Amino acid sequence: MSRMHNPAHPGELLREWIPNGLTVTEAAAQLGVSRVMLSKILNGKAGVTADMALRLSAWLDTTPEVWIDTQAAWDLWQAEQRGLPDVKPLRLAA
Repeated sequence: MSRMHNPAHPGELLREWIPNGLTVTEAAAQLGVSRVMLSKILNGKAGVTADMALRLSAWLDTTPEVWIDTQAAWDLWQAEQRGLPDVKPLRLAA
C-alpha cells in the first residue's frame, strides 16, 4: 500500500528547529559533528542515523524516536515510489 503523501525529510524538519542566526557551522559544533555532515542532512542528501538521532534529541530536548521515525517514514515512502520488488510469499516445504 502506498503512503498518501511524501513525508518530509528529517533535514527539512531540523531546519525549522535551528534558531535564526545560528549558523550551520555553529550548530554542527554544538552537535559534535562536521559542518559537511550536518549540511548534508539539512539538504536531504544524508539521513539521520541512530547516533545523530541521539545527538539531536539531547540538543533539542526531543526523543531519538522523533528523528528515527521521521527518517524511517521518509525512507519507506522513497522505497515505495521505486516500486515493490517481485518477491513471492514465503512457502514452507510440506
